[in-house]
Amino acid sequence: MPSFDIVSEVDAQEVRNAVDQANREVINRYDFKDTNTRLTVADDTITVESSTVDRVTAAIDVLQSKLVKRGVSLKTLSGGEPKEIGGRRAQAVFQLNSGIDQDHAKTISKNIRDQKLKVQVQIQGDQLRVTSKKRDDLQAVITAVKEMDLPLPLQYTNFRD
Repeated sequence: MPSFDIVSEVDAQEVRNAVDQANREVINRYDFKDTNTRLTVADDTITVESSTVDRVTAAIDVLQSKLVKRGVSLKTLSGGEPKEIGGRRAQAVFQLNSGIDQDHAKTISKNIRDQKLKVQVQIQGDQLRVTSKKRDDLQAVITAVKEMDLPLPLQYTNFRD
């Protein structure tokens, strides 16, 4: 039976590469001179730190442009409001979203069932498995899910015929 998985994953290597590129650009740009601006990436967070909130905002723009060029969706980032942290410093912390939480999984599943196609949807942890007897139904499901405006990036993997 044909099937595929709907997942939300973040390529950690691409995120690290984008942060490194943004750091290099920030170091070389004249408008960041003497601001001690840094971008760091931890397990599932990206921290942008600088001397003022305006410089943090500018560094966030650089980071976002590098992420887009590396093919990482901006929907993977959440949070990141620039704020003063004391000591004449400002900071923004972004969380990297990966996996589909239960609420979004139920929303996607309900939307697929509302399409009135002959498919089965199973929630398996942080992903969904969609199976059907017809390949065309699976392609219709992918189209319908792409049209949904969800705050997380979705990939369609493990397609089996």
